[in-house]
Amino acid sequence: MTTSIHITALDGIVNVNSLFTLAVFIGLAWNPADPTDNLVVDAACLAGPRIAEDLISFHVYSFSSFLFSSIVALALKQAIRISRNQEYTRHLHLPEFLGIVNRNLFRVGMLVSGIGSVCGCVFLMLALINVAQVKLGTLACGSGYTYAAVVPLVVFVPLALLIYVTIVLYAFSR
Repeated sequence: MTTSIHITALDGIVNVNSLFTLAVFIGLAWNPADPTDNLVVDAACLAGPRIAEDLISFHVYSFSSFLFSSIVALALKQAIRISRNQEYTRHLHLPEFLGIVNRNLFRVGMLVSGIGSVCGCVFLMLALINVAQVKLGTLACGSGYTYAAVVPLVVFVPLALLIYVTIVLYAFSR
């Protein structure tokens, strides 16, 4: 029973990371330097090159975090499958210790995978804040539209991450 719960949790991590990775690719395909692709009226409120650079950087950081998390989760799933099938382990002539999953290493792997997902979400949120600034004007200009886009993002994403981290830490301690 516990193993199937772990596999389901790892599947969830991989699936969510895949969706977010798709969002990152779509974000990277967009050209923030296109002057006709924004709704900014005041030229003083246009996002500068630094915001566009941060936008790309945060997308790349997000992608690498999600990819890292997914690879760790997939490796843990494979370790579970190998350990459950001792005949498979003997068929490949693997040493016996490879067929046993160390519980502490597994828990650390789950924690590391969760941390990768959290970092990916934070970087994706920062990238989306920069998208709002490029499209709607910088936060320094005080545009109501920019704040209307950014405030829910910086409220709901950290709240969701707090819930996620709390549940992961609870599961980690059991």
